[in-house]
Amino acid sequence: MTGFLFDLDGVVIDSMPLHTKAWEVYLHRHGVTVDELVARMHGRRNDDIVAMFFGSDLTAGQIHAHGAAKEKLFREMMQPRLSDYLVPGIREFLEKYADVPTALASNAEPLNIDFVLDGAGLRGYFDVIVDGHQVERPKPFPDIYLRAAQLLGIAAEDCVVFEDSPAGIEAGRRAGASVVGVETHTGALPPVDLLIRDFRDSKLEEWLDSTKPTPSR
Repeated sequence: MTGFLFDLDGVVIDSMPLHTKAWEVYLHRHGVTVDELVARMHGRRNDDIVAMFFGSDLTAGQIHAHGAAKEKLFREMMQPRLSDYLVPGIREFLEKYADVPTALASNAEPLNIDFVLDGAGLRGYFDVIVDGHQVERPKPFPDIYLRAAQLLGIAAEDCVVFEDSPAGIEAGRRAGASVVGVETHTGALPPVDLLIRDFRDSKLEEWLDSTKPTPSR
C-alpha cells in the first residue's frame, strides 16, 4: 500500500462518547427525545443528523445553526482534556509512518477537524484534509475517500482506509481501498481486511509489513 486515509472521530480521536453526550444535552435543551441515539448518528454528517432529529422541513440556515450550536457545545466539553481523548497509539503511528502519504477524510465539521488537529498538534502528519462538505455525497458513498486519494495522487486501490463506523467502512470498500476497522466502540463492524483495538495493536504493523506500504515522497 502506498497511502493512508484516516477518518477522524473514533479513529484519530475517541470522540463518540462526548459527541453523544453533547447531542443528548443539546436535544434535551430543545425538548427532543431520541431512541438509539448512537446507532442513528454514527458516521453521519451533521446536516443529516439535524434533519433526522428536528425534521426535514427546516431551512438550510436552521439546519446549519443547530449543527453549529451542537458542535460548539462539543468543543467546549472536550477542550480541557483534548489530548486525553486521542485514540491510543495514534500519534506514535503517524510519526512512524510519516513518510507514507496520508490524508484525513472525515464527515466531521471543518471547525472540529481544525480543533482536533491543531489542538493536539497533529496537523503536520496529514498531507491532505477533506471534509464531508467538499464532496457531493457523504459516507457511506465513496466520494470523500476517492477525493482524498486523488489529492494525494494515489489510486484509492493502493490506499488503506482507517475507519470505525459501518458507514465509513462501506465508503472505503466502495472506493476500492483496503480497510482497517478500529474497534473504538462496542458493536459489530462489517467485514474488514484487519480489525484492531487501537494503534498499539501488534497485528497492525504485521499486516502493514505484509502489504509493504512504500514511501513515495
